[in-house]
Amino acid sequence: MNALAATNRNFQHAARILGLDSKLQKSLLIPFREIKVECTVPKDDGSFVSYIGFRIQHDNARGPMKGGIRYHPEVDPDEVNALAQLMTWKTAVADIPYGGAKGGIGCNPRELSVSELQRVTRVFTQKIHDLIGTHRDVPAPDMGTNSQTMAWILDEYSKFHSYSPAVVTGKPIELGGSLGREAATGRGVVFATEFLLAEYGMSIANMKFAIQGYGNVGSWAATFIHQKGGKVVAVSDITGAVKNQNGIDIPALLKHKGKTNSLKDFGGGDAMDPNDLLVHECDVLIPCALGGVLNKENAADVKAKFIIEAANHPTDPEADEILSRKGVIILPDIYANSGGVTVSYFEWVQNIQGFMWEEEKVNYELKRYMKRAFDDIKAMCHTYNCNLRMGAFTLGVNKVARATLLRGWEA
Repeated sequence: MNALAATNRNFQHAARILGLDSKLQKSLLIPFREIKVECTVPKDDGSFVSYIGFRIQHDNARGPMKGGIRYHPEVDPDEVNALAQLMTWKTAVADIPYGGAKGGIGCNPRELSVSELQRVTRVFTQKIHDLIGTHRDVPAPDMGTNSQTMAWILDEYSKFHSYSPAVVTGKPIELGGSLGREAATGRGVVFATEFLLAEYGMSIANMKFAIQGYGNVGSWAATFIHQKGGKVVAVSDITGAVKNQNGIDIPALLKHKGKTNSLKDFGGGDAMDPNDLLVHECDVLIPCALGGVLNKENAADVKAKFIIEAANHPTDPEADEILSRKGVIILPDIYANSGGVTVSYFEWVQNIQGFMWEEEKVNYELKRYMKRAFDDIKAMCHTYNCNLRMGAFTLGVNKVARATLLRGWEA
């Protein structure tokens, strides 16, 4: 099932639980605006290449639209649409005053030089600058993009609209980025994991974790888990995978990855097939990579007792049903990985105020927001007798529906 169909299915299930009017359901599903642009740029060798860029602005009932921009060969309208919709529910679950958006360019950033990436980013910004803005739509980094990408967008946007640091989040600190933002999604994942395990009388210490994806989110999550005494027994990314049932030395792995840009040939564990990570023996599985990795083909073989969805839409609905029957507890993406957008909100607030926070305050507020959202989800689970995914979806959808009705959507 593709990402959009799966996301719509979860929304419709939540809408039925909430008893939403069918016309309101349709209104909530249809994106506010869909943007598709052609980005033609010169390559370093003088030849020209064209890429298709997308920006889906899903909903603005609760505030400016918010969402990442990803550079990946598989970016397509359905995927971007699904991710934009997920952002709408995610910001509502986190109780931050945003709607949802998502963007992307169908390119492989690994095949482009820094100067080529900059040209692509600037052309994309030129095409959409009048449709984004501090109080309209605020982009952020995503897969294949980073703080440097946001710096280029900020600079290009400012040529049209004057210096506007709050137009993007996830910026370099020197340009108004927030302390703690880089680690925020991974830190939020670990906060969420702690809250969930506490419900079962457990803690991170001495539990075994398998982490799929060792980019920004996975590496920070592994670092914090290691610091709290958890055993990361398997890690994978596109370069390979490593396992060690006694626990991987995460600082050593980070150093190795930093030097070689790969997980291969790490001396502190054994190589393994990256495809086996999802079914590796562990207590907690944390998918931090692409969507749809847990599906009907492999769900029955998952050995983890808990799944923390650090990636967006890593679990297909068919896999959801199989895992639920097995008694696996799944903490859904629209809550588990909301630490990034929460600290992006803090960055936006700091930029608007022109007053920056200490990192200690950022992390304190992040934990407070994550705990409040977890408690709100548990309350919805209790009210509607549903699992954590539907608890999160009913919470998010209900908030957006309420805001939509209060604003007078039929007028």
